[in-house]
Order: sequence, then structure tokens, then C-alpha cells
Amino acid sequence: MIDLSDSTPFASGGNRLCFRHPQDPALCVKVMRPGRCAELVARAPWYKRWRGESYFDDNLREQQGYAQRALRQGDDALWRHLPRWYGIRETSLGPGAVTDMILDARGEPAPTLRQYLNSQGLDDRIHPAMERFCDWLRRHRVLTKNLIPHNLVVREEKGQLELYLIDGLGSAAFLPLPAHFDYFADSYIERRIARMWLRTEWELSDKSLPWRKFEARGLKR
Repeated sequence: MIDLSDSTPFASGGNRLCFRHPQDPALCVKVMRPGRCAELVARAPWYKRWRGESYFDDNLREQQGYAQRALRQGDDALWRHLPRWYGIRETSLGPGAVTDMILDARGEPAPTLRQYLNSQGLDDRIHPAMERFCDWLRRHRVLTKNLIPHNLVVREEKGQLELYLIDGLGSAAFLPLPAHFDYFADSYIERRIARMWLRTEWELSDKSLPWRKFEARGLKR
């Protein structure tokens, strides 16, 4: 049992709270917000409700993402842009997904790509880091959902910046073809990469156009 009763989240999303492991600060523990799964079920369209609360549990979906074909290769290079996964453990706040904590040089949680873009823009350090991340996705055929800047963190390693995906692992395809066939995986990954660059462009804009409209226009270019 991981006791989080005296811990404060270092970050939070719409569905989960993120804690540093109280006994091992090099690990991250993510737990669902209390009652969030039931809330998502109630708000879901009728054709998704039959799946039950487990379908809306981000920890279980992340576990499925780590079980994908690409991550069963046993290649250490897979972890150059992804925290290692240590499973789901019981905590005082319910089941918690445990992964490596991506830390900066001071030992603090690394900043998100969104934070970096807001302060530095798409400069000549972060742009090649994003390119290396995209090359890694292609080389290993790692399937992700939409690559949103707040789901990526930035860390300096050996004098250059590197990106790590801390959320959004797994396929969002309606049919599971990318999970089984390289041709479909390659096409799927290229679409995710295209959306990542488009989202970056939007993050750096004045955001006068809502993201969904910006995305729709950008994908038609």
C-alpha cells in the first residue's frame, strides 16, 4: 500500500492526480480523481456506457498502452522518450499507476512542452528535440493518442533537450489495425505527428480560433 494521505499532487489533469512516490521520489504515482469514472460514464453517449467504468479509467488505458506490440521488443532505446512502467499499485486513494518520474537537473518534475513553448517559443533547441521524438515514434512504431504539449515534458540530456511522453500512450483508432499491421501503424503515426506540429502552431498563435476549427483548417492544407 502506497500511503498518499500526506502527499500533495505536483500536477493534475482532468481525470487524474499525479504524486511523487512518498518512499521513492524518482517514481510517479497517478490516481484517478474520486468519482471521476462514474462521472464520465454518466456523461458518455449511450453506445459507450455499456463498457462500464473500467473503460474510462485512465490507469487501465495507460496499462493497455504499455502492453502494445512496440513496447514488447525489449530494446532499451524504447525508453529514451518514455518513462518505464511499474504497474498499477494499491494506494490510500485507490489504484495508482506507477512510472518513472521525469526530473530536471534540480530534481524537480520536468516542465511540459507547453510551458517551454510559452516561455521560449519554437526555438532552435526544442525544434530538433521534437524532430528526434518523431523519429523515435516512427522507428519503433510506438502508438499514441493525440500528442498534446501538456502530455510531453522537456529534459536536458548531454547538452541537448529531449522529450518524454508522460500521458496519452496507446492507440485511439476505432479499428485495431495499427496495433497489428505495420502499414496501418505507419499511417496512424504520421497522422499523429502531423497533428502534433499543428497543435504546436496553435499553441504559439493568439488562439483567437478555437483548436478544433484550427485543426480542421490545418488538416485540409
